[in-house]
Amino acid sequence: MKLITTLITIIAMIVSNYKMQSNIKNELKMKVAVWDTYVIKKDGNIMHFDIIVPQEIKDTTVIYGYGKDYLKTKGQEGQPLTSKECRFCHIEVVKTDWEIEIKRKGYFIIEMENCN
Repeated sequence: MKLITTLITIIAMIVSNYKMQSNIKNELKMKVAVWDTYVIKKDGNIMHFDIIVPQEIKDTTVIYGYGKDYLKTKGQEGQPLTSKECRFCHIEVVKTDWEIEIKRKGYFIIEMENCN
């Protein structure tokens, strides 16, 4: 009986240590701000996408600039992108594919609706 109790204690310690290490890794990961964006396309349809930036970037001129760069890639240059179309939504831990793109060009776009 004492052996079983000892084994259970050891297993509980291992699981606890694993969870603690996992939490530390998440705390060390980059945090990003998600900006929910709706732009009226040239054809009248509404384009919905998220602009993902490091949480430290708070200058909306920079964030809207990223959105405008993205709109150019979709043939939608010149469409309005202001606080009316783009709003801060939330902070979350960066996903690996986002982080690669953010390190490369400063932002990541999640296409939601009518982006093609």
